[in-house]
Amino acid sequence: MARPDLNLLVTLDVLLTEGSVARAAERLRLSQSAMSRALARLRETTGDPLLVRAGRGLVPTPRALELRERVGQLVENAEAMLRPAESLDLKRLVRTFTLRNRDGFVENFGPDLVARVGGMAPGVRLRFVQKPDRDSAPLRGGDVDLETGVVGKTTGPEVRAQALFRDRFIGVVRTGHELSRGEMTPTRYAAGRHILVSRRGLDSGPVDDALEPLGLKREIVTVVAGFSEALAMARASDLIASVPERYTGNLRDGMFSFPLPVSLPEVTVSLLWHPRLDADPAHRWLRGCVRDICAKQLAD
Repeated sequence: MARPDLNLLVTLDVLLTEGSVARAAERLRLSQSAMSRALARLRETTGDPLLVRAGRGLVPTPRALELRERVGQLVENAEAMLRPAESLDLKRLVRTFTLRNRDGFVENFGPDLVARVGGMAPGVRLRFVQKPDRDSAPLRGGDVDLETGVVGKTTGPEVRAQALFRDRFIGVVRTGHELSRGEMTPTRYAAGRHILVSRRGLDSGPVDDALEPLGLKREIVTVVAGFSEALAMARASDLIASVPERYTGNLRDGMFSFPLPVSLPEVTVSLLWHPRLDADPAHRWLRGCVRDICAKQLAD
């Protein structure tokens, strides 16, 4: 049996990543006809069409989806093996890292993280972007280097995750609010007027699920997409916000916080990245910085 051309692995990786013959050809600096011939060779070698026409675009076959992450890691490992070994010189490192997080992370951990990174590697810039969903596509595509969040069903199975801290939801009201005085009971809590935080614009959440067995239902006055919006509204009104305690520490300055009078499971906030960056020395260093800053903040 003839040995397959291992150069095709690079072509396969780019084709499956781009999902387009034209874009793959541009990335590899080949003509479209040359890329089409390469795709034909790949189809013959693998015994699978890999990419098939769907309207004006191409969609991957089940075999292509199976191969996509495996071939990407193979190519990354091969490039790492052939790359000269270099020690990481933080003082000479020039790089921009993109971190995707929900609101609250930058307010709580951003200043210390920027100070730590800038002190060790002055040529490194951190770019923080909002996290509107749990889709792993930005990590997979390389648009995002790191993100923080709760691992869920929509998190890509290949994504690496390392726990940063455990968090719980609490209630928050403005200073002087009637709920800041007296015993907090489920009935008293549910009787207030509430802000629901939902990135998908849902009408209810875990708090409502916890109140239901008690025969209680809260009045949701408004729905917002983020924690900072909920806390800003609660600060300026009699509305009640329910937010994660540790993630929103600095956002709640000057407000009254209380444990929720219903049982909700704690959540684990994790650091997430794509496995292609596992062995990257600079990325590994940045991951350590994030872990250290989160641990320090929570210990203070």
